[in-house]
Amino acid sequence: MGTFLSPAQIAQYQRDGFLVLPDFADAGRCLELRERALALAREHVPSPQLATIFTADGQALHASDEYFLTSGEAIRCFFEKDAFDTDGRLRAEAHLCLNKLGHAMHDLDPVFDAFSRTPRLAALAGDIGMHDALLLQSMYIFKQARIGGEVICHTDHTYLWTEPRSVVGFWFAIDDATTENGCMWALPGGHRIPVKNRSHLNASRTATIMDQWDKQPYPGTGLVALEARRGTLVLLDGALPHRSGANLSDKPRHAYTIHAIDAEANYLPDNWLQRTTLPLRGFGSC
Repeated sequence: MGTFLSPAQIAQYQRDGFLVLPDFADAGRCLELRERALALAREHVPSPQLATIFTADGQALHASDEYFLTSGEAIRCFFEKDAFDTDGRLRAEAHLCLNKLGHAMHDLDPVFDAFSRTPRLAALAGDIGMHDALLLQSMYIFKQARIGGEVICHTDHTYLWTEPRSVVGFWFAIDDATTENGCMWALPGGHRIPVKNRSHLNASRTATIMDQWDKQPYPGTGLVALEARRGTLVLLDGALPHRSGANLSDKPRHAYTIHAIDAEANYLPDNWLQRTTLPLRGFGSC
């Protein structure tokens, strides 16, 4: 029996590859994280001339950018594809055109650190079978009103590969997520489909390349909408196919994601995200 989850919830996670936990995070703390993310965006936003843009597959358009490849030990800003008009000008203030912040807020910012490390999260990780969870990366996703882009169906294991597979996503709804503003969609039981591809660094470690073993896309039908009110936590198995729609509404859909891996698994040295100077820590506060 789990220390936080019930046996039925654990069984549901194992069956579906995801678990939705409404009201997991206090709404006030979500709003505090939201305000902190906006402040960090203003502080760290690069000039448009140095922009790294994220595309529909959730990866950097300029995957050879050092700015992106070294972001595992930093707080960096990444723009939406539709943030720029046809003349290359930003459509709004720079911080309102961002796709996300990444990828080490949980270690470098005290507000994000406090949100990311709690006894309940540690208990959850244990309940779903993580023996020694380590927080690998964090992403604050803005999903801006009207320009927040689609993210195509993918698995997190493709990008954060361990042997054996161990990555788990802890996804928090900071704003209400609906089908109108680009909520997540997931394929129940899809974590039992063999992962189709793997992204990793090239030999010179200057860009990422994708190994594709199965050219058939993940199923386009059978996915369910994971609409979530502020404070909801969604657990995502690393092999679960999931996606999100574009935000065509006038409401943003902020979310915060932690990706954790198990210290007992082998994190491959050619994964794009490498931590050479910033040691990985778990869900504990120290």
